[in-house]
This record gives sequence, C-alpha cells and structure tokens, in this order.
Amino acid sequence: MSARATLLVVVAVALLPVHTPAQRPNAGQKPLVDAIGTTDVPPLPPGGPTPRMADGKPDLSGIWFSGVIGRPMAWSRTPREQVKEDPVPFRPEALAKITSLTRAQLQALDPTVNCLPRGVPGMFTMNPHPSEIVTIPGSFIQLVEAGNQWRKIHTDRRPHPEYPDPLFNGNSSAWWDGDTLVIDSIGFDERTWITGNGWYHSDQLRVIERIRRPSKNYLEYQFTIDDPTVLVKPWTSGWRTFSLAQDDDRLLENYCTNEQSADQFRKLVDVETQKGK
Repeated sequence: MSARATLLVVVAVALLPVHTPAQRPNAGQKPLVDAIGTTDVPPLPPGGPTPRMADGKPDLSGIWFSGVIGRPMAWSRTPREQVKEDPVPFRPEALAKITSLTRAQLQALDPTVNCLPRGVPGMFTMNPHPSEIVTIPGSFIQLVEAGNQWRKIHTDRRPHPEYPDPLFNGNSSAWWDGDTLVIDSIGFDERTWITGNGWYHSDQLRVIERIRRPSKNYLEYQFTIDDPTVLVKPWTSGWRTFSLAQDDDRLLENYCTNEQSADQFRKLVDVETQKGK
C-alpha cells in the first residue's frame, strides 16, 4: 500500500466518533490514531550527487513532494520550515481587495475549487499533491496529479509569440543558466491565482521560475512575479523545497469533476453577504 493510500486509512480512522471517558463503552479500547501524522519523519539525506542528462545538464526527473520527507507532509508532526521572504509589495488597492476576502469567499473564488487549472506558479505553490518532472535534452515536462494537469516547455530559449494567447500556464520560454533551469512566461489567463490567499493577477503578469536540483533527493523552486497592476515592483520568492518520492509511488488519477463544493461555498458567501447588510 502506498503512503498516500495508507494516509487515507489513517484519516478515516481519525474521523470515527470520539468517546469521552464517561461515554466510552470499553475503557480498555485502544486510542484513536492521530490524523496529523503517525511518526516524526526526519528529513531525507541528500541521497547522492545530482543526476545528469546526456548533455551534462541536471536531470530534474522524478516524482516530487512538497517538503523534505519524500512523502505527504501529513505523515510528519514536524512543522514545515518557514520560507524566508521579503513582504510582497502589493499596491494598496490590491492589498485591500485581498485582505477583505472572508474564508468563505476565498474558498468560493479559489480556482481549484472551481475546477480551473492551478496555472503558474500555482502548479507548485497551490499544489498539495505530487508532481512528476521529466527532463530530456531540449525539453521540460511537468505532470501534476491534482487535476491531471501538465505542461511541456522547450528549453532552447525560443522567443515568446508576438501576440500571445492568454493561457492558464502562460506562453513559456526556457533555458539553462548553469545548473538552474529558468522558465520565463507571459500571456496568462486571469482566472488563476499566484498563491492560495487570493493573490490574483492581471493580463500583464510575467512569471520567471527557477528550478534546481542540488542533490539526488532534493529539488528547489523559486519564482519572480512582475505584475504592475497588482504590485508596486517585481517580487521574488524564497526557495521552496521539494523531495524525491521514497516509496514506489506514481501519480494517481485525480480529475476535478464535482462542482457541488463550489456551489456550497457560493451559498456561504451569499449568507455572509446578507448578514453584513
């Protein structure tokens, strides 16, 4: 059984009714399993040197989980290490719009709740599921379990189209800067978010992603956002860490087909709006 399949069992057990000592029919019954995690999984070791492709560039191929344990972070009680970043330089009107959203509104407007692609950099920043990356000389391929999303990018630094169509993943040009893969994307569909806190963007968005593999077991990701409608100046994230799957893992079929949740969140927003009047 894979780590994720086992985790589903753990969560299911944790959702069983909990009895207080006075209500418990059998005082000797075993305590319920903690759904947050069963062990304090330590970070993976480096695992060896960075694998290389035939052309000498780093091979980024593998199935990657966010965090440092090579499996879903729910398996570990150890808190995630906070990424050190400068404050995002939002324009005052953009910050006011984002911070005014209630939890229900955030859920109702979330592109993922509405069965929309996560886009870029959302494929990394709004994705609790694993990604599989395949690199061969001249190409970068990313397969995302959430929503069965994918993208393929040529790494020969071909120019952007003069009049790019608005795409969820943008129109991308990529190249190697030493051992770091750089992906420069423009021409985005405005329905995606940058992160899950409501950070929206305009059609002027430009995203520059940087991906590197410092060792066998680790992948690092950084992105720069340039969007003059939403930001005062471009902003660069800290390096986010991803770790190589340690089980015999594979991506699972994961399509977004149920709009019921989105409808429920919209009803919550309507209720909150009525209360505010």
